[in-house]
Amino acid sequence: MRACATVERVRVAIVAGPDAGHAIPAIALALRFRDAGDAPVVFTGSRWLDVCSKNGIDARLLPGLTPRAHDDDLDAGARIHARAAHIATELLPELAAVSADLVVADVLTVGGAMAAEQLGVPWIELSPHPLYAPSKGLPPIGTGLAPGVGLGGRIRDALLRASTGRSLKKGRIQRAAARASIGLPVQETPPIARLIATLPALEVPRPDWPDDAYVVGPLLWEPTEQVLGAPPGDAPLVMIAPSTAVTGAAGMLESAIEGLAGADVRVVASVLDERPAALRDGTAADWVRAGLGRQDVMLAQAVVAVCGGGHGMLAKALLHGVPVVVVPGGGDQWELANRAVRQGSAVIVRPPSPDSLRQAVETVLTDPSYAAAAQAAARSAGQVMDPVQVCHDALARATSATVEQCD
Repeated sequence: MRACATVERVRVAIVAGPDAGHAIPAIALALRFRDAGDAPVVFTGSRWLDVCSKNGIDARLLPGLTPRAHDDDLDAGARIHARAAHIATELLPELAAVSADLVVADVLTVGGAMAAEQLGVPWIELSPHPLYAPSKGLPPIGTGLAPGVGLGGRIRDALLRASTGRSLKKGRIQRAAARASIGLPVQETPPIARLIATLPALEVPRPDWPDDAYVVGPLLWEPTEQVLGAPPGDAPLVMIAPSTAVTGAAGMLESAIEGLAGADVRVVASVLDERPAALRDGTAADWVRAGLGRQDVMLAQAVVAVCGGGHGMLAKALLHGVPVVVVPGGGDQWELANRAVRQGSAVIVRPPSPDSLRQAVETVLTDPSYAAAAQAAARSAGQVMDPVQVCHDALARATSATVEQCD
């Protein structure tokens, strides 16, 4: 256990895996801490280290990310919990060397929380999306369903929760075994706070909202300063952002470009490749621009966004008041897409085809209710809390409690 003391300049270690949807919010939070005068260190994947360094962030490789020969990546519980124990063991000496006052661990990078527990350091959970904890008032997260209405709806939700409850129980058993394997007690030390990094418009009411969970708004960061110019003209600008997740829907960019050919629109596509396969023949060169560029600049000009439904891009579009055509893949994308549809700012296309994507874009362009709902979602950002202040306050409470115990 660290000495009982009040820390004015917080040394905070932020732990997140290498996927963009988790690493970028962690880096964005580090920038917030740095600007507040704290000393953040980010542990994440190697792909982010150089760009973090260029932005003045102390970023270090998160050890233990390489899959081991016996890891079962087809078992989600084993992938999360068993590897978390391994990551915690590998991270422990590096985390100790940082002498962190606080650890912020991504909700999927459980190894950061386990290592914090081993060191006796307070930790905070970062969810770079809405709160996905089970609730007695909601259908299971991932179904995309709204809460059931009436007796029949409540029975439906209860049956669905019972079905997923078996998987959750299995996960708890796997987590307990993983903790025991590195000498931690089965009962984990809870986080001192939970940061829910989403827009209030993408959250749903629940009767059992945790007292330690705070909606702090999306944690967004642009990993490039490059600006991708829009095609010339004054036709409506459509931004396309294919999912970066491995579970994202395939072929969305190609289908969208084919479907929008001949429509009275311009297109800017946010992609990592300078010349996507869909554009290599040059036929769309006059009305499409594609490549790496700041997405916030693109969204400032766009009137519709076509995206995969990952939280980062969806939240970024709505923060700019831009309605979306969502092509959800796996993971939580179906859940998020349906929440945006119910909020009124989105149309779902699944599976994508040139015709269906064109029709969806035209629907959003011609019906002003979608833009109005997106602007309402943007205004909901005024209801969020400052994540750094939440962390400072939670650490102060934890420190005060520890001082009382010491006394």
